Amino acid sequence: MTSQSFDAVVIGSGHNALITAAYLARAGWSVVILERNDRPGGLVRTDELTLPGFQHDTYATAHPLLVAGPAYAELGAELAEHGLDYRNTRYPTGISLPTGESAVLSTDPDQNLAEADRLAPGDGAALAQLLEEFEPLAGPIFGLFGADLTSRASTKIIESLLYDDRGGHSEFAQLFTRTARDLLEQRFRSPVLRGLLAPWVVHLGRGPDDANSALWAVLVLLALTGAGMPIPAGGSERLIDALVALIRRHGGVVECDRQVDLILVRHGRAVGVVTADGDVVRAGRAVVASVNPDQLYLNLLAHEPAVVPARIRRQAAAYRYGRGCVQVHLALSEPPRFADDRLALVGQPHLGGGLDATSRAINEATRGLLPAEPTISFDTPSTLDPSRCPPGKAVARLQLLEVPCVLRGDAAGLIPVGPDGWTYAVKQAFADRVIELAGRHAPNLPGAVLDRYVLGPDDLARFNPNCGPGDPYGGSHDLSQSYTFRPLPGQPSHRSTVPNVYLVGAATWPGHGVNGGSGHIVARQLLNHDQTREP
Repeated sequence: MTSQSFDAVVIGSGHNALITAAYLARAGWSVVILERNDRPGGLVRTDELTLPGFQHDTYATAHPLLVAGPAYAELGAELAEHGLDYRNTRYPTGISLPTGESAVLSTDPDQNLAEADRLAPGDGAALAQLLEEFEPLAGPIFGLFGADLTSRASTKIIESLLYDDRGGHSEFAQLFTRTARDLLEQRFRSPVLRGLLAPWVVHLGRGPDDANSALWAVLVLLALTGAGMPIPAGGSERLIDALVALIRRHGGVVECDRQVDLILVRHGRAVGVVTADGDVVRAGRAVVASVNPDQLYLNLLAHEPAVVPARIRRQAAAYRYGRGCVQVHLALSEPPRFADDRLALVGQPHLGGGLDATSRAINEATRGLLPAEPTISFDTPSTLDPSRCPPGKAVARLQLLEVPCVLRGDAAGLIPVGPDGWTYAVKQAFADRVIELAGRHAPNLPGAVLDRYVLGPDDLARFNPNCGPGDPYGGSHDLSQSYTFRPLPGQPSHRSTVPNVYLVGAATWPGHGVNGGSGHIVARQLLNHDQTREP
């Protein structure tokens, strides 16, 4: 057994954990990151999954929320010094329907209004009105993505958003509770435009018929048209490489293959951690854990009943996970070709049947079924970054977010599903379905497949405990487990019941995705507290 001492010990190395560590190291703290896997990064990882020379983003890929957020604004220049180089497109997203209809969103607002009018006369004006109504709200709302929602400053902003000057509820408060379907069907005549926007709420852990999903339809529209769909040259993991290099430049330590088993507590405060091999790593100021609340309170602090109230343990035991994810990674002999040439330039188009089809697939997944016709989130990163594959070839990913973690059957009745659920055979059969469906939109696609690699919820569960049974978003994001209910109703912030133990990651506000929000929030909390400590 050995013992080391640092100002801060960080458990896990997802990008939020690394962002917190980067801030602390830059401020002169001694920091160590302990990662259970073979290399840092969590779900931000790039591998040769198929053939040599084909670089695939194994889990997360584009980083629009990070690039538009405060962490990148403050750390971006130094990350660039360590090789982080983003490539972007003027067309962040689009839609291809089985009818042959299609549409794209641009980073040019005027083009988007013209596109909406092309789809249905009057929809351009409707889109302009929606954006105009939301414009005064955008600053305060996006500002909350980098803030602790329980702080006094945030509480004032939230109250100003939800109530009007007469004490009644604001129009925003009503939007906050609405479904995306309600908003899109009321505002837009075109089913193509509705189908373009509806699938994006699924990327935020919601469904188009869920309460509160209307807000996220608007927020995604603003984020994508503002930030585009940036991807790091060389693969998503280049973000991790740059963060690790920044941390080490400032004296931080990153150690892999280091499983943390428990957090040591003395006199009500964390004093360090114990690893699986028995090493004690002491923390003089803070322990930052990139874990979900069930792992924190039922595992890492399970031996410390005095510091975890019974109600927190009950809430941690009831922490819920959402839908799963299937990713079909393809090595292609040529780039996909669409009838609408613009779709080949889109960062992440969706291939599917539109609003109703997305709703139907969500319902099937909720009932534990493979969707008969899932909405496919399609991206070909080699279009923006040719270094990811040999010349003339292409790398593609078909992502399916309308799938269950616990699989019980097939909505189409064609794929046999047994008691073991996500078996290799089931995943391959589902991949066949997905590639065939994608081929209806890009006819050359099936014949261009050189090799493929299929990941399912079971693979996510084995790789990262934060995925629970296979949820890539680190826990359900329905309204009852979001905002100040996250991570737990009794702990609606990043501060745990142990004063110097902090949580970062998808289980905390602002939630999942490569956004850097919780990493930035916790770093600021620690550094602000450090500045105001008694001398």
